[in-house]
Amino acid sequence: MEPRPNYITPAGYAALKAEYDQLLGTERPAIVEVVSWAAGNGDRSENGDYLYGRKRMREIDRRLGFLAKRMKAAKVVDPARAEDRGRVFFGATVTIADEDDNQRTVTIVGDDEADAGTGRIGWHSPIARALKGAAVGDLRTVELPAGPREYEVLSIAYPDA
Repeated sequence: MEPRPNYITPAGYAALKAEYDQLLGTERPAIVEVVSWAAGNGDRSENGDYLYGRKRMREIDRRLGFLAKRMKAAKVVDPARAEDRGRVFFGATVTIADEDDNQRTVTIVGDDEADAGTGRIGWHSPIARALKGAAVGDLRTVELPAGPREYEVLSIAYPDA
């Protein structure tokens, strides 16, 4: 089975790349230096700098591997170039209202750049999946852990080119 594409905005890809470059170019070399110094101090079994350094190096290497896979699978999509601006697709900023007329605005972004606290929801989240293809005035039902909830699409916006 082919892995699903990792849709991401240009800004999201730049953030992944910046984290990768920072870990590889700055943080990992500093840890390698500490581990080398600590290894030269003798008994490694009770050497906190050595043990912590090796643990941190494994964490960095794991994160670098994860970031490399995500960047390799990334399909950068610029929402400013959306052709159908009247429907909800990747990169859209959507204002929705629930049955109680509580409004909220969400931006549909890649899963790697999602941050629900700031209104940036992942492309594969339940709300984003329900909103895909919706137009202003459409009602969509979202299956949430607390049960189904119906939302009306009030507005759709995309960034300018």
